Amino acid sequence: MSVNLLLVGSADRQLEEALRKSGMTASVLPMSDLTSLVQPSAKQPDVIVIDLRDQSHLPGALPLLKRQHPSTGVVIVAARLDPSLLLEAMRSGVNEFVCEPINAAELEAAITRVLGQRRVVTAPGQVFAFVGAKGGVGTTTVAVNVATALARLPGKGETLLIDLHVAHGDAAVFLGEEPRFSIVDALENTHRLDESFFRGLTTKTKTGVQLLASADRVMASALDIRKIRTVLDFATHLYRHIVLDVPRSDAAILDALEGVTRIVVVTNQELATVRSTSRMASSLRNRYGKDKVIVVVSRTDRLAEIRQEDVERAVGSPVRHSFPSDYRRALEALNKGRPLTLENHNELSGAFVKFAESLAGVEKPQVERTPGRFGLFGGRRSPQESK
Repeated sequence: MSVNLLLVGSADRQLEEALRKSGMTASVLPMSDLTSLVQPSAKQPDVIVIDLRDQSHLPGALPLLKRQHPSTGVVIVAARLDPSLLLEAMRSGVNEFVCEPINAAELEAAITRVLGQRRVVTAPGQVFAFVGAKGGVGTTTVAVNVATALARLPGKGETLLIDLHVAHGDAAVFLGEEPRFSIVDALENTHRLDESFFRGLTTKTKTGVQLLASADRVMASALDIRKIRTVLDFATHLYRHIVLDVPRSDAAILDALEGVTRIVVVTNQELATVRSTSRMASSLRNRYGKDKVIVVVSRTDRLAEIRQEDVERAVGSPVRHSFPSDYRRALEALNKGRPLTLENHNELSGAFVKFAESLAGVEKPQVERTPGRFGLFGGRRSPQESK
């Protein structure tokens, strides 16, 4: 069996001999050097065998390693079947648990099972962060409706919406839900994250979207960027699409978006908002790269004085998509707790669906432009306006 095997924390010749009898040769690594495998760029072995026979707890680097490299197989060798250690191992993503006496056949079977599991690990999910350039531009409306559209795409897997307004966010209201748990519960319990615990914190909504809601209380301590990243990274291994409703005024959250697929800045045709969009888009591009940040316009008005070319000139990039203004329908959907996307019979809901499809790669994204003297979203300029 040709396997790239790494034996960590062991000086036991008997364990190495058991591996050799199975036709496997392992490189040896001290327990203190396990942290070297945590970095995203670190080359991973097929399977790591960790000798914990003289330890009562897992190494602190292991949960971080499994979150960063979920396809790396891990086999624990323990002195006995300790329930607390077994639970800790399960929550950390350990694949197999082998106890003394060391049996070559049992060890080989455990490694073989890990290799089989490793082959079916899927790619991490896509993460789309929505942040408003200014308050009141409709960011939550866009995020909720795009999440609903993503959840309804055939064969695209589950969609999770995370309301990152840690306290008093509105995503649950838009979805007509009253969740028991929240993002605060996840952030305060990152040491307990496993699939069962995490899914227990989410709410399955009537739209098909899984929701990790905002809380009705503030956190007892300041937001920890590392915990935000941990929660987001963990979610990518459970869901095909993750939509984030991001508060624009929380620097800690804006600084925790490295793993995001796209950052969507939501703006409108108001002068102050366009100016704010320019600053925010520039800052996010400098932080995360120009290809990751896109701009969309909500509540568009064909007759507005500020046109598409004005917005694009201010933000320094094309407008990726636009959502027409339909205040009556949007307000009615909010009051009912039923996203517009569920009723795809109007221009606004169709725009949400089209944008969701472009994000998911269902169709090639297209910049909405109008030729000649047309204005921002289709309104034709008069000859006097064009002068």
